[in-house]
Amino acid sequence: MQTVYYLVLVPMVYAAFAVFIFGTAWRLAQTARRPAHGATLQIFPKKDPAWLYAVADTFFMPSILRHSPVLWFFLAVFHLAVALLIIGHLELFAQWRLLQIVPHEVFLGKGFVGLAASVSLLFLFFRRFHAPVRDLSVPKDYYLLILLFLTVIFGSQMDWARRWFDYDVLGVEAYRAYLWSLVTLKPFVPDEIVYSGHGFMLVLHVFFANVFLMVFPFTKMMHTFLALPMNLLKRG
Repeated sequence: MQTVYYLVLVPMVYAAFAVFIFGTAWRLAQTARRPAHGATLQIFPKKDPAWLYAVADTFFMPSILRHSPVLWFFLAVFHLAVALLIIGHLELFAQWRLLQIVPHEVFLGKGFVGLAASVSLLFLFFRRFHAPVRDLSVPKDYYLLILLFLTVIFGSQMDWARRWFDYDVLGVEAYRAYLWSLVTLKPFVPDEIVYSGHGFMLVLHVFFANVFLMVFPFTKMMHTFLALPMNLLKRG
């Protein structure tokens, strides 16, 4: 069991980040080398400042809001939850004074951020079973949402156990020691993780997160990097 924990929590993490970084760089380089589109992609009438409208299109998704307010709501909740979860993971490395402007425990939201992300992913998954989205979906779309849901739900379980059920055997200090050992290239898995009743939840969370990172560059998730450039093209 200790060997399995170590393989998932150490070498697989390094491999996942390597595939993510080099795969993303390769996909972006491929996109940059493609010939320019023959016709203009610009939206008319043109509105200035174009960059401001491009930013608004990217982060506020006004076209989705006009055509499907319910979808827009769950997308907004999901993206906000992801942003807060990223902040929470940064705080697992150290206490950042800037992030503690509003004092809080790690993670933000007292467990409800993970719950919001989970519910949003369930909505995005089940909507693909209904026309017309079903007709436009391919198996990879379902697999990606399942992978994201498993990553979120196993990570949230640990936060819920600590926040809602007072399970504090596996605390922030253990996570922090483990993560810094990876960053400093002196990896080890603390005993609190190996022998904790929730250690297997961390292993499952990290395993699915690793798989997600490795498939990320080859999926529609690349829109994370391309949404703003595409909207800049549309806005001129």
